[in-house]
Amino acid sequence: MSGAATTAGSELPRSAEPHRGLPPSAGAGIAGLSILRAEWTKLRTTGGTGWLLAATTALTIVISAATVAATHCPAGASCSVDTTRLSLTGIEAAQALVAVLAVLTVCTEYSTGMIRTTFTAMPRRLGVLAGKAGVLTGLVLAAAVVAVAGCLLAGRLILPADGLTAARGFPLVSLAHGPTVRAAIGAVLYLALIGLLSLGVATILRDSAVAIGAVLGLLYIVPIIAAVVGNPVWQRRLERYGPTNAGLAIEDTTGLRHLPIGPWAGLGVLAAWTAAALLIGGLLLRLRDA
Repeated sequence: MSGAATTAGSELPRSAEPHRGLPPSAGAGIAGLSILRAEWTKLRTTGGTGWLLAATTALTIVISAATVAATHCPAGASCSVDTTRLSLTGIEAAQALVAVLAVLTVCTEYSTGMIRTTFTAMPRRLGVLAGKAGVLTGLVLAAAVVAVAGCLLAGRLILPADGLTAARGFPLVSLAHGPTVRAAIGAVLYLALIGLLSLGVATILRDSAVAIGAVLGLLYIVPIIAAVVGNPVWQRRLERYGPTNAGLAIEDTTGLRHLPIGPWAGLGVLAAWTAAALLIGGLLLRLRDA
């Protein structure tokens, strides 16, 4: 019996074995790479991952292009349009797909029971969460860069035909325009933070349907409440501290003085929501049974 136990123990993945003869920092680095490789393999081989990423990119560009094409400023009319934010309209819809992908990254393993195998092979639970976060962030950033580039290109090509030209005071959607660069970078970071926020919520709730409902409610219902609430004080508070309203302020390039919160400060609010979700999720991950 003891021989069998020894043989079974020796077959555990290398990430579960101590790295003898190496400095602690080197051993931790090797373990971290093993976790990243394992999480990348799991996410890459999950059937819906590629489709969700492709759909995120396509949906962002299509909705942005359709919104831009539907916006017109007739000759002689005075139009108040932020051309860069208008070109990035699809981000608000695409965040739902990013949230679904992030939730499934965690909850699929809980629903199948594979999470127990994961924690047996890699006992450092916070390391596993960090690995999931790292792989998810890399994939979302890649999809977001393509999506944002497509949105800006659509805006550059379509807006002049709608009467929104530089001759009428509307800046061209161009990466030579500083505020547009900030909005583009911010939109990419926004989607990455939404993914991490959703990952944290999924780690807390551990059920895909409940977690998706909670995240989508936070992203879409809070802005609706902010829009219809009658009290102007509470309306401003929701716009300043709600994750969606605050985070999307990064896309604004005009009328910044009149915003409830500045672009980078708003993205900082979303980052705070994300950090809180990951912190609570990590704490519960350590305290609860798999």
